[in-house]
Amino acid sequence: MLNQGSSNTPVKMKNLVGYCGIIFTCLLICTEQSKKQGKAVFPQDCTQIKALSPQASSGVYVIHPPGAETPFKVHCEMQKDEGWTVFQRRSGEAVRFDRNWDEYKNGFGSLKEDHWLGLKKVFSLTKNKAKEWILRIDLWDYEGGTAFAEYRNFRIDNEEKAFKLHVGNYSGNAGDAIHGDQPGMDQNGYGFSTIDHDNDGCSPCITPDIALNECSSSEDAAAWWYSRCGSASLNGQWHPVGDNIGWVSGLHWGTWKPSYMSYSAKASRMMIKSV
Repeated sequence: MLNQGSSNTPVKMKNLVGYCGIIFTCLLICTEQSKKQGKAVFPQDCTQIKALSPQASSGVYVIHPPGAETPFKVHCEMQKDEGWTVFQRRSGEAVRFDRNWDEYKNGFGSLKEDHWLGLKKVFSLTKNKAKEWILRIDLWDYEGGTAFAEYRNFRIDNEEKAFKLHVGNYSGNAGDAIHGDQPGMDQNGYGFSTIDHDNDGCSPCITPDIALNECSSSEDAAAWWYSRCGSASLNGQWHPVGDNIGWVSGLHWGTWKPSYMSYSAKASRMMIKSV
């Protein structure tokens, strides 16, 4: 029973609404499908959850994309009439992102806080060719500014193809860093690289006037879809305010903050939705 005189009542009521949304969504999907298949069926992604339960709030849900062997948990970011599946969130140094291939493949961190969902799970979502996927990158700086970039036709390949990145047309106000701020810096169509898996497509990489054997090693074990290292890299070392400029490593989006500054963002978030 809720305490009517408690100052936490609005928060509790909000949580209650969220829980009801989760339960309603599961019942709505699972009841109808289980009648046909004799087993529980989870929603395919956060977009479907929002469509079936418009009042659903942001939080952790269980989904089961057609391309996945088993259901798994994700953090859904619910915005107006949109449901986004989050696969990267950075906001501090509590979670290390200097990880190896297996960790980036399977995921790490807490879904309620900073985390990387896992390339294998992102692949299982985007392999569904019956849907188009939009990638959204949200960025925050230390001066109170924000920016975003969206890419249509987002997908990644399987592990055998190094989870190669594919993005289409760009829109937003952060600039098109994935396609590059300089000729030859396009990261589209390149495999994912970690400190123990080099897929940056060049040996050495000349960027712009120095030779590097591996982009991931130059970024302090950062992991990304590198091409001549490129102008986008959001999995580098997190740097606090006052110490976030001039580092090769960092949370970089070179078309938002000029590459020559090597500005490391305060926070980033990557998420996808189906259309």
